[in-house]
Amino acid sequence: MTNPLLSDFTTPFDTAPFHLIKPEHFLPAVKGAITEAKQEIENIKSQPLPSFENTIEALDRGGKRLGIISAIFFNLNSAETNDEIQKLAREISPLLTEHSNDILLDQELFKRVAQVFAAKNSLHLTPEQSTLLEKTYKSFVRNGAKLDPKDAETLRKIDQELAQLSLKFGEHVLAETNRFVHFVSKEEDIVGLPEGIKEAAAQTAEEKGQPGQWAFTLDYPSYIPAMTYAQNRELRKTLFLAFNTKAAKGDELDNQEIILQILKLRDQRAKLLGFESHSAFVLEERMAKDPKTVMEFLESLLEKAKPKALEDVREVAEFAKKTDGLVDLEKWDFAYYSELLKKEKYALDDELLRPFFQLEHVIEGVFTTASKLFGLNFQPSSDIPVYHPDVTAYEVYHQSGEFVAVFYADFFPRSGKRNGAWMTSYKGQFREGKIDHRPHISIVCNFTKPTKTKPSLLTFNEVTTLFHEFGHALHGMLAKGNYESLSGTSVFWDFVELPSQIFENWCYEKECLDLFAKHYQTGEPIPAELIEKIKNAANFQQGYMTVRQISFGLLDMAYHSSNPGQITGIKEFESEILKKTDLLPRVEGTMVSTSFSHIFQGGYSSGYYSYKWAEVLDADAFELFLEKGVFDPETAKSFEKNILSAGGSEHPSILYRRFRGRDPKPEALLKRSGLLK
Repeated sequence: MTNPLLSDFTTPFDTAPFHLIKPEHFLPAVKGAITEAKQEIENIKSQPLPSFENTIEALDRGGKRLGIISAIFFNLNSAETNDEIQKLAREISPLLTEHSNDILLDQELFKRVAQVFAAKNSLHLTPEQSTLLEKTYKSFVRNGAKLDPKDAETLRKIDQELAQLSLKFGEHVLAETNRFVHFVSKEEDIVGLPEGIKEAAAQTAEEKGQPGQWAFTLDYPSYIPAMTYAQNRELRKTLFLAFNTKAAKGDELDNQEIILQILKLRDQRAKLLGFESHSAFVLEERMAKDPKTVMEFLESLLEKAKPKALEDVREVAEFAKKTDGLVDLEKWDFAYYSELLKKEKYALDDELLRPFFQLEHVIEGVFTTASKLFGLNFQPSSDIPVYHPDVTAYEVYHQSGEFVAVFYADFFPRSGKRNGAWMTSYKGQFREGKIDHRPHISIVCNFTKPTKTKPSLLTFNEVTTLFHEFGHALHGMLAKGNYESLSGTSVFWDFVELPSQIFENWCYEKECLDLFAKHYQTGEPIPAELIEKIKNAANFQQGYMTVRQISFGLLDMAYHSSNPGQITGIKEFESEILKKTDLLPRVEGTMVSTSFSHIFQGGYSSGYYSYKWAEVLDADAFELFLEKGVFDPETAKSFEKNILSAGGSEHPSILYRRFRGRDPKPEALLKRSGLLK
């Protein structure tokens, strides 16, 4: 029987044939594609004198089938996994790591790359070609091409182990999330929860075999509302402790030892390559360039934000005491009293806004915003196969009629899906002669599900999350590069959040909200005074939120700049690092690190600071839209050309200057956050 992953896809736009793929197809497909990719490498090595075309371009063009199969597999492992796929991941991941190392440690191949690199000044390359040459050469060097055979073998082993440990870390977090459920049998124990949340909790309990009760899980749409609205302090405490002890209970799902192993291996790898630390290795290829710059950036922000954060916490503590006589404000109290205070100060809460943000309308609003800015049209397609009934596929066209991309949207939590929200790609954009291969882009979220009586109604935070991920998607969809490794979101990690974070800004603009924010029952547009309240409340608790983000950045940098041999325990290390950013009493037994998937499973190690770094860029960039008009066609055209379509074709500083006419200034962010008057 033919393996659908190893045949030419006969689906519309050569999309992934999800309807034909079975788990047993993946391992033979990966092995077959690796064999094919190895032959491509041999073909490159057999060419006569190395040139930019027959070596550097050929490397970028190679391994396409393997890239597509891997993308399909690992995206399913994040969004629709099961025991079989997780087992396969443990087999497939080492094969891919080994194959990557086979290429990057191939001395004959590296010799060709180095020869082209040495001749770069006489090759008359375009800026994009120069970037590709430098990136290719550095990728070999940064992955051990200059090591002696013994050290190269050590590097291979380290990479294999790291790939496995990262998978294991993620599996533990998902298993912990899935195994927790808390049932409540008395309605008086869920006072304060909005009707829609109660209904969703009742539906979950029914699905889990306990009709007539209410069930709470650690999925965000269940956990966050319970922490925000439940008057029952014990319920909040129970959920808080479960959420913040994920993979930290000393059992078979504990991640503490895995973290120590990951840190030691990352440090060993960096030192093998001649770097002082993992952070120094990572940041060489970032806008920030080195750990010192990142630490100065975070410390400078902390200095400005901490006084405001302490003020924020004091205000909530005083409010809790005045409201309920609460003397000791704990971490499980903060969101609840903070929300009550926001309601008192601004006459605004999420439940007041939710009816205006029906998911379908928000999606329509995101599409309309993209249409007004960049001339895009989104057409749902029932012909494109999807991997789960919850997923919708769209064909994306420019208003000129030109095909732009395939776009997948997957919005609701389920047991096979990890928490959070992310954008990903099934196929990148690149040009081959006159053919422009268009990308296949996906966003995956965990939003409030519809119930028997209500559609999916989003919180304002979920609205901004959707706009955020869609900003990443635009970066992928509007790519116009020649080389896949430089197109779309293939940019420096501390630049990649600019398109996503700038797109959130439109959620606060009346011109944009008027396009889609309408009451799900009456169709009434969101009142102007509510929009004004959203804007007024935008800086509420901004000091607290900023310090929280900085704390994650500092913890990440501490882990990856320190000598891991001196870290005796994860709990103690985390506690020590977070001392200066702790605004509320630490809770014994809780930990951030053991479920900090961004840095131990995703690609954010020594990169968590980039969210704040990119906020400086996005606030500064959006200021231009505010000056010219939020839907100003010229500004949008410039942003598309210089940022979204350009991908990683040149250094981000050059691209940003082309758009803004100057380097970014931090004042716009400080002003927007209320940290600068």
